[in-house]
Amino acid sequence: MPALEQVGRNPQRQPPTSLVSRSLPRWAPLGALAAGALVAAAASAALGPTVAGFAIMTVVAGSLVLVGASAAVEGRRRATDRTASILVTGAFLLALAPLVSLLWTVVTRGLGRFDAEFFTFSMTGVAGAGGGAFHALVGTLVITALATVISVPIGLMTGVYLVEYGHGRLARAITFLVDVMTGIPSIVAGLFAVALFTLFLGPGVRLGIMGSVALSVLMIPLVVRSTEEMLKLVPNELREASYALGVPKWLTIVKVVLRTAVGGIATGVSLAIARVLGETAPLLLTTGLTSGTNWNPFEGRMASLPIFAWYQYVQPGIPIQPFIDRAWTAALVLILLVMAFNLLARLISRFFAPKAG
Repeated sequence: MPALEQVGRNPQRQPPTSLVSRSLPRWAPLGALAAGALVAAAASAALGPTVAGFAIMTVVAGSLVLVGASAAVEGRRRATDRTASILVTGAFLLALAPLVSLLWTVVTRGLGRFDAEFFTFSMTGVAGAGGGAFHALVGTLVITALATVISVPIGLMTGVYLVEYGHGRLARAITFLVDVMTGIPSIVAGLFAVALFTLFLGPGVRLGIMGSVALSVLMIPLVVRSTEEMLKLVPNELREASYALGVPKWLTIVKVVLRTAVGGIATGVSLAIARVLGETAPLLLTTGLTSGTNWNPFEGRMASLPIFAWYQYVQPGIPIQPFIDRAWTAALVLILLVMAFNLLARLISRFFAPKAG
């Protein structure tokens, strides 16, 4: 007690240390960016004004100002943290810039022919302006649908075999071949389809089914991988409970395992379709090009959007501009189709996701 009274009467006692460190105000990043803009404006006036140069100099100068102010006010650790945040954000924006530029270019140039005529007319009898890509859109949908019909059963049953039945050398060999098929160039798939159909129908044949077979070579490993990973996520307790009730293995797989993993499998199939939807190289070798609408993939050449855009751009007529406009619009439609299938995959994944509680 006397010691406490002595401490209380001691006029030299130091005030307690604050636990709250100094920090920059919330508007500091915007202020540093404004200061960087002033520096960039002065540099641009001296070196020559360009929009890209001004933006880069603004970001660099603003980042240096912010880090310097943070080191002076907040300390070295906080300045290091801000430096890392700036680098990560800059890397993200740098990676995003080509995508934004691509989308902006395709949208601005493709909207010129994004009209009803483009989606309802083919190129039959069209030599210049006008016409559309209805025949190419039909060909793309038919070829992709047929490739899906070929790929999904094969990929699904292969994934089921690898997870539920496969053991030993055969399973390891199949897994190795699937890994190899995942990385093969798309042109190789087209050459495989050409070689296969040449054996039966002779050289020079071009059919829609050939394009579907080529695309299925690219789709099958994606479906196998997605099916395999989704089946591995199904708890073994579900299988064991089904076996305990006397249900045979094949019925357990159909009624329990596949039903549990159907959401992930459907998502993988949708992503596989989006992956092959815009392939050009295999279709250049297999389906050819035609100006009319062909609904039969087993007879004659069949147009597709990638090939339509390719030929409109590299082999334009006179005047050139209508062909270039049709090529950009076809590219825009392809991007919209890929985005639609990716959105469909997300919706399927969310719809079939396990409900909480």
